[in-house]
Amino acid sequence: MKHWIALLMMAALPAMAAPKAPFTGPDYSGVYDCTGDDAHEGKYTGTVTMTLDPTQSAGSHGAYKFKLEVPGYGAYLGQAVSEGDHIAMYFALTDQKTKDYGTGLAKVKKDAKGRTSFHKFYYEPEFKGGNYGTEDCVLRK
Repeated sequence: MKHWIALLMMAALPAMAAPKAPFTGPDYSGVYDCTGDDAHEGKYTGTVTMTLDPTQSAGSHGAYKFKLEVPGYGAYLGQAVSEGDHIAMYFALTDQKTKDYGTGLAKVKKDAKGRTSFHKFYYEPEFKGGNYGTEDCVLRK
């Protein structure tokens, strides 16, 4: 009988997980003004809004709601995660007919004026047979 009690207690351990570590990384929340260069569409401008989700961020890892708005194309919704000065992003145009969705990886730094900025490379596997591009974004103050 004692073995069963011990087994039940061990089975319950994963359900009693340790408390989450508080978020200690940099918070990249805010509105960014962006310029991009898309392999199919060419040069464009847009606005990125990132909002930290503190309930899903822990230790050095940040979790964000992500939105890119590009005039003439629409809104791309998604999510992002950060660690240190790197941000990975998933985004998808709300109009799914074009299969305009992808993944990006950004490196964060301070620009010449001391503002937070990032340079992103992105890949879209299905948009017009495959696509990629770059984007440079600067945090609004």
